[in-house]
Amino acid sequence: MNVTRTWFSGLVRRRYRRMIPAVLGVSLTIALLSVLGIFLYASFGTMTRRALGDVPVDWQIEIVPGANTDSVVQQLQQSARVTIVDTVGYGDVNSFTARLGGNTLGSTTQTTGEGNVLGVTPAYFKDFPAQLRPMLGATEGVLVAQQAAANLNVTVGDTVSIARIGLPTVTARVDGVVDLPQIEALFQAVGVPPGAAPQTPPENVIVVPMALWHQWFDQQGVVRRGTVRTQLHVRLDHTLVPSDPRDAYVYVHRLANNLKTRVAGSAMVGDNLAARVGAVREDALYACVLFLFLGVPGAILAIILTFAVTATDGDRRRREQSLLRVRGATISTILRLESLEAIVVSFVAVLVALIVTWAVSTFIMSIPLFTRQTLGVLVIALVVGIAAAMAAATVPAWRVARESSVSTRRARVGRDEAPFWEKAWIDLILLAIAGVVYWRAAAAGYQIVLAPEGVASTSVSYGAFLAPLALWIGLGLLVTRLVRHGLARGRGLIAKLVKPLARTMSPIVAASVSRQSRLVTRSIILVTLTFAFAVSTAVFNATYNAQSRVDAALTNGSDVTVAGTTAYPAGPLLDTISKVPGVRAARAMIHRYAYVGNDLQDLYGVNALNIGDAAELSNSFFASNDAQGTMQKLSAKPDGVLLSQKAANEFQLKLGDVINIRLQSIGDHQYHQVPFKFIGVVREFSTAPTDAFILANEGYIASQTGDPTREVVLIRGDIPPAQLAERIKPIAATVPGARVTDLGSVLKAISSSLTAVDLHGLTWIELSFAILLIAGASGLVLGLGLLERRRDFALLAAMGAKGRQLVSFLWAEGLIVLVSGMVLGFGIGFLIAKVLVTILSGVFDPPPATLAIPTLYLVVLVLVGCVSTVLAVLIAQRVSQRRAAEALRTI
Repeated sequence: MNVTRTWFSGLVRRRYRRMIPAVLGVSLTIALLSVLGIFLYASFGTMTRRALGDVPVDWQIEIVPGANTDSVVQQLQQSARVTIVDTVGYGDVNSFTARLGGNTLGSTTQTTGEGNVLGVTPAYFKDFPAQLRPMLGATEGVLVAQQAAANLNVTVGDTVSIARIGLPTVTARVDGVVDLPQIEALFQAVGVPPGAAPQTPPENVIVVPMALWHQWFDQQGVVRRGTVRTQLHVRLDHTLVPSDPRDAYVYVHRLANNLKTRVAGSAMVGDNLAARVGAVREDALYACVLFLFLGVPGAILAIILTFAVTATDGDRRRREQSLLRVRGATISTILRLESLEAIVVSFVAVLVALIVTWAVSTFIMSIPLFTRQTLGVLVIALVVGIAAAMAAATVPAWRVARESSVSTRRARVGRDEAPFWEKAWIDLILLAIAGVVYWRAAAAGYQIVLAPEGVASTSVSYGAFLAPLALWIGLGLLVTRLVRHGLARGRGLIAKLVKPLARTMSPIVAASVSRQSRLVTRSIILVTLTFAFAVSTAVFNATYNAQSRVDAALTNGSDVTVAGTTAYPAGPLLDTISKVPGVRAARAMIHRYAYVGNDLQDLYGVNALNIGDAAELSNSFFASNDAQGTMQKLSAKPDGVLLSQKAANEFQLKLGDVINIRLQSIGDHQYHQVPFKFIGVVREFSTAPTDAFILANEGYIASQTGDPTREVVLIRGDIPPAQLAERIKPIAATVPGARVTDLGSVLKAISSSLTAVDLHGLTWIELSFAILLIAGASGLVLGLGLLERRRDFALLAAMGAKGRQLVSFLWAEGLIVLVSGMVLGFGIGFLIAKVLVTILSGVFDPPPATLAIPTLYLVVLVLVGCVSTVLAVLIAQRVSQRRAAEALRTI
């Protein structure tokens, strides 16, 4: 006990400076894991809350004809905590007709095809505001959906005739024109397999009060069963939903299943909430994958840094163990004494890490630290950090105690035998494995995350982890092999490289570096790996953020977009918008709907030669991977059309084939076949959906339909999009129902959930810690390594070497470590980033054509490495000169 107390006292009073680097390494490990884990769980909660808020209607419960609605409502309230229940009626009709021009000779009649009349309660649009967007007139009474208003060419005050099925026609006066933004969900088929549901919602819709709907359609439901149906639209209590998307999906899915069993035979349940949370569940898995790919390597490097810092004190450890063995200490006694250092390091490191984690989570991320989930993360991080501290202190001590005897304790060891991995070429084997896995991923394009719809379980293709893991380890070992052998056998080259600095001492400096190749290699490898981690993380995050902006530009169309409708287009505003200060370019385009076969798709008509002035056009948007060439080809063929790959496959189209697409004519508002020539495949386009759409020349569309109006205006500006949008909103307000959206708001919505993973917080955490790792590797490890060999410098001084000559040793080795590690780290970092982008292709929408380079951050990395190296050399120089006599006494 006295020995233990004396040893502990000596640690605290005399060796605290030597423990500071280990404390920093361990605290960095704990803080990095804690902050990343807390950020991950907080992101889960944010993703779930936003997903719940995005669902317009949680459940759509369709009542079976003849069933008791009150009984279904009672079962609903018993199965879940419900906040809102509204009844909605759906009535199919043969057509809508509008007579324009009164009784004069010039009157015309417009008649649509089949449609639907919705019956809603007075509070429906207050309870579910996302379902309706007012455009013109009142928000109550008889409301015509904007597409039906365009087909009928009606406005407020006009009269519409409704041809019911099996009953006489009824008429109504139009009170308002509205947009139904969620029409696909509103008219989804409930209770049928997804593949059997109709591909498109009805084009012609009128919304009426529920009382009027009952007057019109109660009898039709008796005369023609199946043409009238009733749904309950339900909003659940979201406060009971778990914050983790995976738990949230299981919770809402089981709630729906419970209700289905209660109302079996009486109603069918459309679970919109589970569908939305299920999509976010996949995003949550991607968040975990990103944490493993991007965060864990940093924690591992921090642990390696801790081991490296501890290893630099090897000479001191060997001398102390020699004295202890002389005095009769056993291996267990030595390990017990060495573990005291680990205990002190762990205790101080835990305190430092908790303070850092609390500060970051509270003041930067605004996340409560001590919650149930965050405490679990903290415990895991603490266990990993303390285990690393214990291993870093005791493993080297155990190895020295086991492998050496007292008589050999002070022996200088020459070059060791090549390690097993080097003899077995493990590095090349791992690189070959990484290459095969990467090739499979690049060729097959498989998804690393699988979250099947309607299935509670999820899975991750952990085989994909093999590529970056094998690449990291393989490249690390390969660089170790090359650097160690290069330093050991390349004295001549080293002498030439350091001659401008060392001058006449260059042969001696080269010999010293070559002789100490193992120690120098250790420093180079650490600097290489830390630079590789920082570069790969920065490049991946920059690429992701760049693609988020591309995705936002695709979703919004441009910096600012003014979207009108066919009845009230935004195109007439083009000249006025072009004159707004801050507008660089403004281009209008057609956005309507057309039938390809029986599939109603979005139709875009553009001026192919100048739409790129305002819209994002990337090579990856087109199957030819040539945006400019494809648009020129489209412009050269007036009747040319670009279709989705899905349409090309479905209709077995080849380049040059003629395809008939049904467009709506301005004359009779009916759809007529128009021939187009298929000239290519388009994958993405501004404001277009990702599944299927049509891209054609605006002039050809206008000539075939008789309607040259353009519904959308895309605007690219020289000022921030939000500021530009504020200037344009007063102009857009002159068009009923016109919407103005800017790139920033869309980018925020897209980044709210993982592809959807908001990497901005994760980026800040990782890149900040990466800078600290580079400072530790290039400065701390190098400095401690130089101090470890201060006896060599003292011996040279005793032999007559001048101060400038001794300094050349320090600067030469420092520059060799920094430059070699920096060059190798940058190369490895870009390679790993490329592999990560390919493996994690599911995170990107659309996939990036090239990697994005964060130039400013990379410059900061270089500066941090240079400053850390300079400080390490200066400190080592000062300490070596001050303790030269002491160092000579240890020889």
